[in-house]
Amino acid sequence: MIPEYLYLHVPFCARRCSYCDFAVTALREPPVAAWLDAIEAELALVAAAEGWSAPGMLRTIYVGGGTPSLLGLGALGELRRRLERYFTWGDDLEWTVEANPESFSAELARDWRAAGVNRLSLGAQTFDAGALRWMGRLHGPDGPARAVEAARAAGLENYSIDLIFGLPARLGRDWRADLERVLALEPSHLSLYGLTAEPATPLGRWVSEGRERLADEESYEREYLEAAARLKEAGFLHYEVSNFARPGRESRHNRAYWEGAAYLGLGPSAHSFLPPRRRWNLRDWEAYRSAVVAGASPVAEEEVVTGVTARLEQVWLGLRSAGGIRREGWSREQERLAERWAERGWAELTPESLRLSPQGWLLLDRLAVEFDAAADPAPT
Repeated sequence: MIPEYLYLHVPFCARRCSYCDFAVTALREPPVAAWLDAIEAELALVAAAEGWSAPGMLRTIYVGGGTPSLLGLGALGELRRRLERYFTWGDDLEWTVEANPESFSAELARDWRAAGVNRLSLGAQTFDAGALRWMGRLHGPDGPARAVEAARAAGLENYSIDLIFGLPARLGRDWRADLERVLALEPSHLSLYGLTAEPATPLGRWVSEGRERLADEESYEREYLEAAARLKEAGFLHYEVSNFARPGRESRHNRAYWEGAAYLGLGPSAHSFLPPRRRWNLRDWEAYRSAVVAGASPVAEEEVVTGVTARLEQVWLGLRSAGGIRREGWSREQERLAERWAERGWAELTPESLRLSPQGWLLLDRLAVEFDAAADPAPT
């Protein structure tokens, strides 16, 4: 089976942000040719290992990072030429590429459009100058507007913008003002992420040393719910815990993840799911590159997703999306749980399904574990 959904990881950034725990390497000049060669080498290894005998058809491509916009002119056209040795393009293929405002220009937008990119994911995070400096971002408050103007001029009308909520209160960031500024850019899609302090990041060290304090739980929840209400009012569909879209502009690539489809990930730290196997690559760029160039597998670890693990994952994936989970085969305790959640405003319960509300999505991980634990024991 050749996956129809492809992710490629670009591990290069001009600077690592204070909160970032992704697999990235900070470089002034990213080694574009080496990255293209490594991706192609890994793809050849996968094709041989999986026994691909003919090109497969792609439905989505997602180039993430890191900062793919650092690859510069010509890189995505060359990437496409190499991918076409293994894949054919579906008629309605969705090709998303991430960009940061400071490295996305009108010239690059035209270059991407010529290569076939038809969806942009723009990392704005905030429009507050002080918060941007604290994060280590390299663009100013007006950077996203300039990037959007460049995208539109090139015909990239389908663009998503990322924002982060739950910043430390001392920064004085005005969350409502950020929501209004992002809406003024008329995006087709928005992704909102709550700030977390991962241990290996500068932010994680600041918090552990007592030099920084994250937003309290009340502020975190308030900002999330404010955003959900404001974006619904503006006509967006809250179709997944962190994602909002104009009707018909949902991310088809990410939806494939949430629906449990098979997907292939290439590049450092990239994950693949070829049911029932999930695997992920080495995080370090040099270790990854050295492996694939030498003809060795870059896979760091692998797991088989079956049994109770697969059941819990199915519950969690279903509850994180607006479609929810189907109301069939439930135990009595699961029925009681769903009724309690509905009474508390955490969920909507219909004869066909259970769907979490924004209030419920704030409790997603806990509710998924509770619901799975309440299932009837699997037959032995």
